[in-house]
Amino acid sequence: MNDIKNEMKTKKTLEWDNKDPELSLTLPSRYFFDPIIFEKETEKIFYPSWHFVCHKSEISNIGDFIKFDILKESILVIRAPDGSVNAMHNVCRHRGTQLIQKRRGNTKDMLICPYHAWSYNLDGSLRYAPRSETMKNFSKKDWGLSEVLIEEFAGFYFVNFDKKASPLSDDIPGAYEAMRPYFPDLKDIKFIEEVDMLVDANWKVIVDNAIEGYHFKLSGPHHKDLAALIDFDKYELNAHGKWWDFKGPPVPTRKAFGETIEGQAYQTDWFYNIQIWPMTTIYAFPYADAIGTFNEIPIGPEKTLLRFGHYIPQNRAQNKLSKAAIKWFNEKLGPEDIDLNLYVQRGLHSSGFDQGRYMIDAERSSNSEHLLHHFHSLVYRALHGGDKK
Repeated sequence: MNDIKNEMKTKKTLEWDNKDPELSLTLPSRYFFDPIIFEKETEKIFYPSWHFVCHKSEISNIGDFIKFDILKESILVIRAPDGSVNAMHNVCRHRGTQLIQKRRGNTKDMLICPYHAWSYNLDGSLRYAPRSETMKNFSKKDWGLSEVLIEEFAGFYFVNFDKKASPLSDDIPGAYEAMRPYFPDLKDIKFIEEVDMLVDANWKVIVDNAIEGYHFKLSGPHHKDLAALIDFDKYELNAHGKWWDFKGPPVPTRKAFGETIEGQAYQTDWFYNIQIWPMTTIYAFPYADAIGTFNEIPIGPEKTLLRFGHYIPQNRAQNKLSKAAIKWFNEKLGPEDIDLNLYVQRGLHSSGFDQGRYMIDAERSSNSEHLLHHFHSLVYRALHGGDKK
């Protein structure tokens, strides 16, 4: 009986209609909790994609490092003495020991394995292996740390495990030009804080929640507070292949996030978000003199690490309005969104639900869920190939 049910589910999955967004149903619910699908996502989406790790201000000194973990992989991004930034697997080439456990820090002029003290230069080359001079045919040049692709985009560093991956710049043409007007201090910002939250939900549930404006005026009070700052008649959600953005001009107001606006600097008075496939967001809230990032880092089929970062201009102190905006995001909007994610994840297991109707209008208005359909199409094609298979 179970085999028959599984065969029916598989058939339904492969018949998912992504041709006409206005008539389509959402991905089947099992896409959001099935371990087999998650395993396939690991192979087809997570490992071959570009992942945000840090901003250049976080590794400004020689020896500064950031550790980025995703599932079974651990990566180190390090500033070398020549000023270059290198990405390498966080694993000693001798016996596979992880070299560093901390998320961030400074390793001075070398990496030293805690097990047998093999040491590596900051470019990943092997510096010394105790007793290697007694070994037959041992060459240090053969035993450096394994490299990982790394690219800088708008001052942010991204890594990719696929050595044959297309350049990030080729994947997201036009993205920098689109975001630049909303981040006037983008080239001169500094890191101020990072907040990690574990959420018992599939990573796609969290992405879905972030890329539609339909719920802004309809869900919790903090979403309504944010919506009150945005002119939703002019709100836009636009897909551009492997990146998409959504933005809205401000509603004239004297206060935002409980603080007076007059006399305070800010990045933009617009609400602006840009998302890069599959799980990176860079954003600005209206009137906040800060740039934010968040990533949905998969831990398992129904567990995700949400990592929030905040950055402010190098040459300006953090003002009251920006502090209030970040505090509001961390303590009000973020938790409210997480609750919505949890409600969805629990509901997806119900026998009373499998697929829903995308609320997509012909005008692709501010309330339309067309970015959801676009994102689901990218997921589907990554897993199954082509438009429909």
